[in-house]
Amino acid sequence: MPCGCGKESATCRPSLRANADRNQGAAFDALALDRIAAVPPPAHLALAPQLDEFRRQFEELANEADALVAPLSDAQFTWQPVVANASAGRPRYGWSVAQCIDHLNVTARMYLPVLDEGIANAIRQGQYGEGPYAYWWWARLFVRMLEPPPRFRTKTPAAFQPPSGRTRHEIMAAFRAYQVQYVDRLRQANGLDLARARTRSPVASWLVFPLGCGFAAMAAHERRHLWQARSVTETAGFPA
Repeated sequence: MPCGCGKESATCRPSLRANADRNQGAAFDALALDRIAAVPPPAHLALAPQLDEFRRQFEELANEADALVAPLSDAQFTWQPVVANASAGRPRYGWSVAQCIDHLNVTARMYLPVLDEGIANAIRQGQYGEGPYAYWWWARLFVRMLEPPPRFRTKTPAAFQPPSGRTRHEIMAAFRAYQVQYVDRLRQANGLDLARARTRSPVASWLVFPLGCGFAAMAAHERRHLWQARSVTETAGFPA
């Protein structure tokens, strides 16, 4: 398919891929926004204590992101710090505040279907129970490793890289919408045994852990990258 120049060439393909990624992301974000109206208000359903704690965390994360971004100009929102110099002498840039938050949007788009699968399987298998729940030591360790500050750094898979060209409004509206979607999944999981029910990693399907740890991991991952976004604003050279 040709790009706007009317030709299809190797130099056009990265632009075409970027546009496709951006359009796909916008479509998923729009779906998340549309689904907010279908989510029942909290008063209609009392959550189990552990699930209600996750609800509180996701709502706090939405408020924390809004508070972080509200005072920033567009230039500050998209500013990228120099993190290292390549051998060729060209600087390498870290993620901006915008990219940190949009990475969380990408992660939510990838992980929500995995959560849906885990919840549906648990309901089908009748894995109900009452908490509190205790999780395997390595599942607890996995969640701890996601909490900020990072203990070690890994390369983000290409599928989870934040797309380019997204507006501030698109990024922030999507982030808040995905927090609502996480809370919706908490309500769907209400009454399930969070230790027996299973979910898997959207990065490595062989990595399986308890459903409760799946919710905990997403909250920890979001705290990690909001911590990273806040660190960007404290970096030398951040625009005034």
